[in-house]
Amino acid sequence: MRNPAALKSPVLRAGLTLAAFALLASTLLASVHSCTAARIAEQVQREALIKLEQVVPPTLYSNDLLASGIALPADTLGYRKPHTAYVARNSRGEAVAVALPVRATDGYNGNIDLLVGIDIHGMILGVRVVRHKETPGLGDAIELRRTSWLLGFNGRSLDNTPRQRWAVKRDGGRFDQFTGATITPRAVVGAVARSLQYFKDHCKQLLSRS
Repeated sequence: MRNPAALKSPVLRAGLTLAAFALLASTLLASVHSCTAARIAEQVQREALIKLEQVVPPTLYSNDLLASGIALPADTLGYRKPHTAYVARNSRGEAVAVALPVRATDGYNGNIDLLVGIDIHGMILGVRVVRHKETPGLGDAIELRRTSWLLGFNGRSLDNTPRQRWAVKRDGGRFDQFTGATITPRAVVGAVARSLQYFKDHCKQLLSRS
């Protein structure tokens, strides 16, 4: 009859080897996850900065826009949770513009998240879509890669475009709708108008140095 100790030794060695491999695999997985998470966070930051620079031209400011965020309260500009606006300042620390996030909750297929750049005089510098679920070939004409429709907001303000004209032409406004799709542009126009109104009502708080 074989010695039980002799049987235990190979089993023990195999168990220890398996445990060592499991520990090594866990360590490698954690390391890969850490590196991947860091790269993902860096990519998100880079994409956010690209969007910000599209609505507030970098030639206008000298501060770190991503580091110049100010908290907006919940239930503001279509967002249920607190979110962030970004204030652009010149070399003297004076505010020159703000990038406001605004959500259209009445899109055809759900929420449409936008970023609106507004200068200190209440004029739009740029509008970009951050996220949407609109129908490809119809509602996605709000994307700049598809059409130049969004550029029609540039230079607009509540002074040169009265509040009642912030609508698509079908509703008596000044903005084009898309062929076969009215709900999407209607939602975007309304959201951009709300961002201008919010800026007008809260410009002192938004542009404050504090």
